[in-house]
Amino acid sequence: MNELAIKAQNLKKVYRRGSEEIYAVNDVSLEIKKGEYVSFVGPSGSGKTTLINILGCLDNPSSGKLSVAQKPIFGDGRPLSEKELTKIRRELFGYIFQKFYLIPTLTVIENIMLPCTFYSKISGGGDVFGLMNMLGIEKRMNHLPGQLSGGEMQRVAIARALINKPEILLADEPTGNLDTARSREIGHLLKELNRKENITVILVTHNPELAKTADRIVELRDGKIAAEIQ
Repeated sequence: MNELAIKAQNLKKVYRRGSEEIYAVNDVSLEIKKGEYVSFVGPSGSGKTTLINILGCLDNPSSGKLSVAQKPIFGDGRPLSEKELTKIRRELFGYIFQKFYLIPTLTVIENIMLPCTFYSKISGGGDVFGLMNMLGIEKRMNHLPGQLSGGEMQRVAIARALINKPEILLADEPTGNLDTARSREIGHLLKELNRKENITVILVTHNPELAKTADRIVELRDGKIAAEIQ
């Protein structure tokens, strides 16, 4: 039996606006296997980003259970402290966002190594030069973000997400600011990372072509799973 990377049971996220309750995530249950590549699709406001923020331990559900790498996170026993959640984020996850969030005054290599200032599984932050070579940005290592193209900046952001060798990579609209050609490049990279490095990839996208590169597509509507395609 394949080991589970993530198991969610009856997750809900409720926001209150006056007397009204808004369910951003409404009773979602799903399992993601270790090494699987899953994309979440759906219209704006369907709950995609809220859901992966909960799966990635960036946000707390209002109710329900979540375990990551077979570790109980929410809804099973006492709530984890922020310190414990921070440790889980550092040890298990890498995060890629639509906005690159690069520090403009740091070079490419300095941006990639930034997470190692706070935590590293491997002394020196692992093989940073190997990462840059794999992502094709080794010749840009001493450049500042303002000297890079959008595709190059996203590659730097991916390298930064991978520097501590995460088990799970969360990508929220990683190609939203890129043109079609660069979007395809990033999609290819995510697929290669999934296949060659056995990293579990969880992707949110509005791009149908990118979504189809995943092993499984999960469609969300009104905070619920509307369909799954494999």
